[in-house]
Amino acid sequence: MRRHQAITDRAAVVGVGMTDLTRSSGRSALALASEAALAALADADLEPADVDAVLAYHLGDSASVTDLARELTLPRLGWHNDIHGGGTQCASILGDAAMLIATGQAATVLVYRALNGRSGHRMNQQGLRLGAGVERQFTAPYGVVGPIEHFALVARCYLHNAGLGTDDLEAVVAASRQHAAANPRALRRTPLAPGEYRASPMVADPVRRADCCQETDGACALVLTSADRAAAGAPRVRAVVRGGRPDLSRLDRSPDPAAVFSGHLAPLLYEAAGMRPSDVDVALLYDAYSFLVPRQLADFGLVAPADLSTVLRSGGISATGRIPVNPHGGLLSEGYVHGLNNVAQAVRQLRGDGVNQVPGASVALCTGFGGAYGSAALLVADG
Repeated sequence: MRRHQAITDRAAVVGVGMTDLTRSSGRSALALASEAALAALADADLEPADVDAVLAYHLGDSASVTDLARELTLPRLGWHNDIHGGGTQCASILGDAAMLIATGQAATVLVYRALNGRSGHRMNQQGLRLGAGVERQFTAPYGVVGPIEHFALVARCYLHNAGLGTDDLEAVVAASRQHAAANPRALRRTPLAPGEYRASPMVADPVRRADCCQETDGACALVLTSADRAAAGAPRVRAVVRGGRPDLSRLDRSPDPAAVFSGHLAPLLYEAAGMRPSDVDVALLYDAYSFLVPRQLADFGLVAPADLSTVLRSGGISATGRIPVNPHGGLLSEGYVHGLNNVAQAVRQLRGDGVNQVPGASVALCTGFGGAYGSAALLVADG
């Protein structure tokens, strides 16, 4: 029986905006946030004065919502929140916005993520920050000092259990680069050359440099309003879920080191939406590392585990394939705005103006990854 969500089809994404994605913006996170927000509002044919709620997520590397409200000279500011977190938030922040709209707390919600993730505060240069840092003494001696080392262990276990290998990861990266070649915003637009993947330096076995997302300076913003106020064609928020399994939160104590958030959330998402995996037309999967693509394809029921290699190596995740994944190039090739750029592409796909547009796309899956915890959303085309 479907678990009804009060937000179902109550909110619509009416505008998207992005800055250029670069490796050195030369600008503040506030300037980037302002540019993306104004672009999203223009896309929605709205003015800053129409905004009555502002939401953002960050890890101490962005401009606060009150600073942005002042920069945009909003005449008023109602509900607002700086949400702590990174990739786990990119899908669930749609749920936060939709709840504000469905409960009457706000009529128009501005959502953004802005960061100088390459020239400023870099994810790869911070530790895991588990608890107060006390327990890092048990992992740091073994080289687990940051996200890459941590998730390389997850990747190794997953690939072994799933019977996947180097050729499968190469296929994921190749598809990402192929998609990005048609995307003027993408940082990595050159197709993967023969031998290039295997020549890519190993960072933490089995993760090569080519398997990692692009550290990026940039910003992305979305504008949501109630579905009954939205213009025709604006995608609706069908369902959003967030959560995970506490027993997976510590790699050294996990009963399943290969597991991530998606195995827990997938059934909850489909139940909340009253949908099935076969309803999904395009998947915007959080691809901070290439191994997460097959992991999520299987967990969300988009590809049977036994068919993963065949689908990946035959181009099945291309924009014209069996299940299109990240037609804009994703975090691996377009850039890393902590996943919100993937959500923006989902909106464009459902509007019919996406990069490598998937014909007839009417349902998009968006995911947000943080290891054991994460989020997922299903967006549907209007009409």
